[in-house]
Amino acid sequence: MSTNTPITVAHGDGIGPEIMEATLHILKEAGARLDIETIEIGEKVYLRGNSSGIEPSAIESLRRTKVFLKAPITTPQGGGFKSLNVTTRKMLGLYANIRPCVAYHPYVDTLHPKMDVVIVRENEEDTYAGIEHRQSQDVYQCLKLMSRPGCERIVRYAFEYAVRNNRKKVTCFTKDNIMKLTDGLFHKVFDEIAPEYPQIENEHWIVDIGAAKLADTPEIFDVIVMPNLYGDILSDVAAQIAGSVGLAGSANIGVKYAMFEAIHGSAPRRAGQNLANPSGLLLGSVMMLVHIGQADIAERVHNAWLRTLEEGIHTYDVYTEGISTQKVGTKEFAQAVAANVGKEPEKLKIVRYSNGAMQDLTDRVSHYVPEVKEQVGVDIFINIVPESTEAFGTALSKVAIDGVKLVMLSNRGVKVWPNGFPDTLTCDTWRCRFMSSVTENGPVTHAQVIAQLQALLDAGYDFVKYESLCTFNGRADFSLGQGQ
Repeated sequence: MSTNTPITVAHGDGIGPEIMEATLHILKEAGARLDIETIEIGEKVYLRGNSSGIEPSAIESLRRTKVFLKAPITTPQGGGFKSLNVTTRKMLGLYANIRPCVAYHPYVDTLHPKMDVVIVRENEEDTYAGIEHRQSQDVYQCLKLMSRPGCERIVRYAFEYAVRNNRKKVTCFTKDNIMKLTDGLFHKVFDEIAPEYPQIENEHWIVDIGAAKLADTPEIFDVIVMPNLYGDILSDVAAQIAGSVGLAGSANIGVKYAMFEAIHGSAPRRAGQNLANPSGLLLGSVMMLVHIGQADIAERVHNAWLRTLEEGIHTYDVYTEGISTQKVGTKEFAQAVAANVGKEPEKLKIVRYSNGAMQDLTDRVSHYVPEVKEQVGVDIFINIVPESTEAFGTALSKVAIDGVKLVMLSNRGVKVWPNGFPDTLTCDTWRCRFMSSVTENGPVTHAQVIAQLQALLDAGYDFVKYESLCTFNGRADFSLGQGQ
């Protein structure tokens, strides 16, 4: 007799309890081998004064079971409440977000009947590091952080997913024509790792035209791997153009832990009305079953769901006159799927799964070659509203210490001194670039940076941050000002 797998379940807020009840009913009828621990998360926990929306006892359950099936939650309006999804992903190291976006033509209305795309989204880095500051009256900052280990791990995951699921191609989306260092790293890592998988076709698209092609001709894509922000946005777009965001499930995978959910929210306006479509959460649970080694049950559930779609038994959100045969509520849809367990679709593609979680990718050899780092300058950001840009640049250049010179001012990323354009809009935070005055790209020490900051302080300037400018093996890895 097979051993049950312990999992942690949260029923969530809004429509969450209804769709979770429906999902668990189907899993039970399909014979899923589960020992369920139930925890409370979301709105009630937030309103008890817990800003993260999850109690320590619930976290202990997750650490025990290592598998989390989560219904959507409601985050109360107003400041001070942290995103539970982001907190959980980071706390458990859930670095890969997997979102299959599939068309179910003609049973679910879509303009793209051949669409079958999987979005693999990096889940921890990018702007979602959540490091933001207000620098001045005018300027707010969000740091975009990309690491080589993070890029390597998610790119390898995308290729391993493609191999495991008999996919033919992996596409990378970035904006490295503009963000040459951060997105450039992601693209570089993709190009390094792709040759390890000669059986998988690979390609790269700039994200804007890639997104346009995804919306227009999604059938040309197979697996798409992206940094966090683009993946978040485009996975929702892909799910919607496939048929409905309400049909998309999501897996969040880490080395030790995994979380499975629908990609939609808690929809409080629909709560308690027996209207919600449980399909997104159900398909998330199918991914969970594969992850925990119950591929046999995953196939039974998924194929029963496909058969139910074929029979035209639909909830209100995908119901279409002339295609649907019966409009049903949440409970009735779950009962119909449960009744179809053991059956397979007759027209839609039958699904087959391989057992088990993806292998641990943390022990793979990195393509990184250690480089010699040398500091050659510093960008110091100063909060000031000067009488004129020219006067500010001239005055500031006189505050440069021995061995250092002011080479550029930029504002909002645009070079404005020397030889700037008078029509450039400026605000009250200025990037002031100090470099060696001895030799071009010569070394600038930490002691010189400290001395330069002290000189600015003594002159009455309000600096809000600084960034070291460094070369690696002699290559300058910092951006120029626009127009420099």
